[in-house]
Amino acid sequence: MTLIKTSLLNSIAVAIKMLTLLGLNKILAIYVGPSGYAALGQFQNAVQMITTFASGAINTGVTKYTAEYYYDEERQHAVWRTAGTIALIGSLSTAILVIIFNQNLAGWFLKDDTMGSVFVWFAATLVLFVFNTLLLAILNGKKEIQRYVIANIAGSLFALAVTSVMAWQLGLYGALVALAVYQSLTFFVTLQLTYKAPWFKLRYLVGSIDKQSAKNLGKFTAMALTSAACVPVSHILIRNHLGETLGWDAAGYWEAMWRLSSAYLMLVTTTLSVYYLPKLSELKDSNAIKREIIQGYKIILPVAAVCGLVIYLLRNFIIHVLFTKDFAPMEVLFAWQMVGDTLKIGSWILAYLMLGKAMVKLFIASEIVFSVSFYGLTIILVKTMGLEGVALAHSLNYLMYWLLMAFFILKTLNKKIT
Repeated sequence: MTLIKTSLLNSIAVAIKMLTLLGLNKILAIYVGPSGYAALGQFQNAVQMITTFASGAINTGVTKYTAEYYYDEERQHAVWRTAGTIALIGSLSTAILVIIFNQNLAGWFLKDDTMGSVFVWFAATLVLFVFNTLLLAILNGKKEIQRYVIANIAGSLFALAVTSVMAWQLGLYGALVALAVYQSLTFFVTLQLTYKAPWFKLRYLVGSIDKQSAKNLGKFTAMALTSAACVPVSHILIRNHLGETLGWDAAGYWEAMWRLSSAYLMLVTTTLSVYYLPKLSELKDSNAIKREIIQGYKIILPVAAVCGLVIYLLRNFIIHVLFTKDFAPMEVLFAWQMVGDTLKIGSWILAYLMLGKAMVKLFIASEIVFSVSFYGLTIILVKTMGLEGVALAHSLNYLMYWLLMAFFILKTLNKKIT
């Protein structure tokens, strides 16, 4: 399947997801306000970290090796059984710990230990959450784009329905509970879609652990755990810094800006994960890999840049339509955030080769260094520029990241990749 065909199919799911996210932005802006946005961001980062640890952080590896062993079903099944068994053990164990320490977690992430029941809701559905992402990883690796798209559309619709009702009825608490459970509800749709595939049986998901598969997946565990620790923690620290220095409304403005960026960049980032990761996993020839990367720069990067420019020009209209007048101060974030988003996509086109070829050391080192530098740059620039400084920090961080990726990836491509 070509990049353009994959992008067009994927754009259906992305368009629906974007519309639901933008609709949710408006609902959440009305019912939780700027400071509520900050709390949602903190909880979302907590969910990201917990689910990564609970799953064994193997989903990217499942996609890679499912694609790599495309014509070897026996090896595919060994990967799935190993991943499913790890995910089952990890999610059940993690759920018990989350229930035990629910008040502590609420205190750490939400600054309010009375919100502990939110984490109990999350723990109760964690197994379904983890297996939903595992099935999506398998569909992605099998290049079952239509099933993958339908599953993602279902997730978007669940998110809109559940979050809208819960936020309307229960405010911030309802929005947090919805965030905790809606992806777990999507599991039943994803399972049904996967079950109908002629190549899938339920028994492939759980069984004996294959040592070689576990070893291969372990590389991705190391990378994903590093990312799960570094990225959310850096964002939590940044929100805390903004909240403590500029006020929690300022932290909410930044969270709203980040959510808007995530929404409009979704077409690009999901195409990278749906097309590039399986494709780069298959390719062995350096010249073929270079052609794929060049194609990405011809198609994907211009789209990201144009989208960023349009959003910047329409920034005041966007704030009015998607948020409320209480979010007007976030206008100062748009210019540097859009620049940073374009630089981000430019760097990610190269960075996906680290995942496709399991470049463990480079990935771990870059995640740690640039998570620390984002936080460090934020502290320095917010002190001198105020809220705008966090957006400039985003741009400078991804400029440095792109330069580093260009140096190491091009150096690698000049050698034979195996």
